[in-house]
Amino acid sequence: MPETQSLLGALQFADSFFPSGSIAFSWGLETLRADGEVVAAEQVAQFLEGQLAHRWASFDAPVLIAAMRANGKFDRLADLDDLVEAMTLATELREGSRRAGASLLKVHTGLGTLGAAEYRQSIAERKARGHLPVVQGMLWKATGLSEEACRAVSAHTLCTGIVGAALRLGLIGHLDAQKILLQVRPVLVELLRLPAGQADELYAYTPHAEIAAMRHEVQDSRLFAN
Repeated sequence: MPETQSLLGALQFADSFFPSGSIAFSWGLETLRADGEVVAAEQVAQFLEGQLAHRWASFDAPVLIAAMRANGKFDRLADLDDLVEAMTLATELREGSRRAGASLLKVHTGLGTLGAAEYRQSIAERKARGHLPVVQGMLWKATGLSEEACRAVSAHTLCTGIVGAALRLGLIGHLDAQKILLQVRPVLVELLRLPAGQADELYAYTPHAEIAAMRHEVQDSRLFAN
């Protein structure tokens, strides 16, 4: 039964129908489209693979698991928040992570998830920052998801968020989006087979996407928050 509960929870939280707030973000993709650097489905797939391999696997996933293992201890969660804050250089990515975390906390507060309201209050009191992977780890642990399920949901929601952004930017169609998800699945499977890594060994190397996100705030016309 615990495995079934974890699976059902993963299906619910990974569903694009779940109001996570990620629809507002493009992870720098909007700027790359405006520059003419990402203009087709194959380039979207390459962008997504880069985000998975060089940002999510080495940065988001270790934070997520560390937050799960914090077992609801707010001091540890706040320390992880500070670490994410310090290591996310692009302002729009940093603010986007906090906004996405806040959106997720608001939904789970309404759902009555254990610790959601309290951590939301800690953020309001400036005792914590509420970055997305920290909030995900805390909340999903409280709802009974396994570590394996949490990593899969985290990666899947990133994938659907990026292909969703590409869809709204007119780079791809709905069928292209599904093809891209299938194309990157072997990469994701291999990443999920690896250990999550330690929070004190975080690193990310997606300079092109980060610079695009930094330049996004000065664009004349913007659809997304980053």
